[in-house]
Amino acid sequence: MRFLVMVKATADSEAGTMPSEEMMAAMGRYNEQLVEAGVLLAGEGLHPSSAGARLRFSGSERRVTRGPFDHAEELVAGFWIFKLGSLDEAIDWVRRCPNPMITDSDIEIRRIFEAEDFGEALTPELREQEDQLRAKIDGRL
Repeated sequence: MRFLVMVKATADSEAGTMPSEEMMAAMGRYNEQLVEAGVLLAGEGLHPSSAGARLRFSGSERRVTRGPFDHAEELVAGFWIFKLGSLDEAIDWVRRCPNPMITDSDIEIRRIFEAEDFGEALTPELREQEDQLRAKIDGRL
């Protein structure tokens, strides 16, 4: 199973406050443990929402709103993708994480859909298309 592990933003991360050298070193050690254990598939920090945009879909309309966005605690400041056997394993790994923010922070864990989760809606043709797309992506990495 794959899990998206989202580091929620704070007022500091939305203000663009960069982590200290000590925090960077601690996160580096944590990420190294994830890699050594074969857990980490990807992980990145994100720029503040002031450098981003949202698109609102309504029928065929697309409305663009540029950041910054309100409610920092609802935004994502960074993420990892873990490959593990259960949500409990993901929770155990996140418990080991140093606090990624200067102040109190939240990390949310969500399971990523896998092809088999879609049942009959994922026809053999759609499955083949998905497999081809993933092969192209893997070829670029």
